[in-house]
Amino acid sequence: MKLIRFGEPGKEKTGVIINDKKYDTSAFGEDYGEQFFETDGLARLADFIDGNMLPEVADDVRLGCPFTRPSKIVCIGLNYIDHARETNATPPTEPVIFMKSTTALTGPFDEITIPKNSVKTDWEVELAIVIGKKASYVSEEDAMDYVAGYVLHNDVSEREFQIERGGTWDKGKGCDTFAPMGPFMATKDEIADPHKLRLWLKLNGKMMQDGNTSNFIFNIPNVIAYTSQFMTLLPGDIISTGTPAGVGLGMKPPFYLKAGDVIELGVDGLGEARQVMVDYK
Repeated sequence: MKLIRFGEPGKEKTGVIINDKKYDTSAFGEDYGEQFFETDGLARLADFIDGNMLPEVADDVRLGCPFTRPSKIVCIGLNYIDHARETNATPPTEPVIFMKSTTALTGPFDEITIPKNSVKTDWEVELAIVIGKKASYVSEEDAMDYVAGYVLHNDVSEREFQIERGGTWDKGKGCDTFAPMGPFMATKDEIADPHKLRLWLKLNGKMMQDGNTSNFIFNIPNVIAYTSQFMTLLPGDIISTGTPAGVGLGMKPPFYLKAGDVIELGVDGLGEARQVMVDYK
């Protein structure tokens, strides 16, 4: 299945995509959040869809993030060797973990706000994992059993806040609108091999990032198992798996986003998104 949420910000309804058409599942009566995933919601939703005629959703309706705000967004830094090298970082020997604020979540076609006093707002296309059940001290052998699905994520980053403001990457990662996700969440069965997915990002029509998840330093079972050693992952939580080379920080000389810039990005099997940069007001 492909899950969507649509409508005005804060008032989204649930839906699905079937054969490239959007359908309203709000009569199912549950949003796509922790309780939904924890109580076998995907199977129950599939049964609901099979037994009901669903109203279509207009093509011009806004798409929001395809799930409700999770308990946490965990990110894996420097998970592609080419990205580590372009930022002059040593490729890590263990996964680098940082957190992204859940208030940064926004829809896949919503505007991205350049924060007040920002001079180094940057882009990062990523494959994100949606956790399907409570995970604590998970083994790598069992880790894929905890995956509900996958989603496209732009891990927007303010590099001065992240690197030059006294420590902790989180300062530059959790600003409002810095986590656009979607257009949909694809369930695990929709993606044959998450370690063979092309991911790309264009800025103003120019290709900036063009990578493949086959180049992960730490694969999906590893990052799930590793993260679960340090915190309990709850149903609906997100792990974003890192970005390939091609970010603004890695350019020579570096350059960053400004108001009016247009970002387009995509991951195989997870659709495409588009975001316009705007100044803070």
